[in-house]
Amino acid sequence: MNQQTLILIKPDGLKKSLTGNILTRLSETKLEIVAAKMVRVPRELAVEHYKHMKDKPFFEELVQYIQGTLHDRKKVMAMVYWGEDAITKVRQIAGSTNPEEADPTTIRGSYGRITTKGLYENVLHTSSNESEAEREIKLWFQPDDIIVDLYPTKVVTMEKAKRKIWA
Repeated sequence: MNQQTLILIKPDGLKKSLTGNILTRLSETKLEIVAAKMVRVPRELAVEHYKHMKDKPFFEELVQYIQGTLHDRKKVMAMVYWGEDAITKVRQIAGSTNPEEADPTTIRGSYGRITTKGLYENVLHTSSNESEAEREIKLWFQPDDIIVDLYPTKVVTMEKAKRKIWA
């Protein structure tokens, strides 16, 4: 069954120049990249992304982590991978969220760490299930950003919408 999943290469992965290594490892899944972009993460997006963890004592650190303030790298690489059993394949190659529990052959096992403050720096985020994938993909991407039609869309006419264009 074809499905899609969001993958974020987090600021620590970018600061350590791991993008190429991570993409090479993800290519082993034989999935297709159907969307990719670099994103400066506004606080609102970070809070919404991690809203399921808002009651955790480390919530604010998570928000700062994904925004890049902890690593002086204020961006993430956001991607949508698509294909047969995408979520399972990506999560297997990514490894456990806790880098110390991740198999050393996985991405997080190879490149992740736990800081002295106990924050997991696990270099990437992957969607946990289909409903989370849909929620996350719709947060990070607009329909026109993705080269396949993943979810139902509609066309609307917007007047007086401000948009930055090339001068």
